[in-house]
Amino acid sequence: MSTTAVTPLTTTDAETLVEAARAAAESAGVTVSVTVLDAGGNLLAFRRDDRAVLISGETSTRKAYTALQLDAPTADLVDLVKPDGPFHSLPTALDRPLLFIAGGVPVHRDGRLIGALGIGGGAPEQDHGFATAALRTLAG
Repeated sequence: MSTTAVTPLTTTDAETLVEAARAAAESAGVTVSVTVLDAGGNLLAFRRDDRAVLISGETSTRKAYTALQLDAPTADLVDLVKPDGPFHSLPTALDRPLLFIAGGVPVHRDGRLIGALGIGGGAPEQDHGFATAALRTLAG
């Protein structure tokens, strides 16, 4: 069994993600907050546009945390927490800052989870689009 080390998410990676997400949002005319967490859930980067709604800072961080903990885009989890969904009690079962709204995505390198990115401030579908656009810049 190979135990090849995977390079962790760096502050340079985090800054790349923040700038790419902000550029995507700016081109859409949306002001956002962007949060990047490392694999341990520690804050690597955070940026809130001057005109972004204040709550977007909290939502971007909670979206990133949720994507990290469940290793899935938050957009894919929304239906799971609805009243008839299999995870319907998860948002209130844990004393953790989970948020099941699109805009959070896990960050992988060589197939391993190395962190997460969360965007808040636009419509959920917009935030998800900005996050996935940012991920493409890191992969490229």
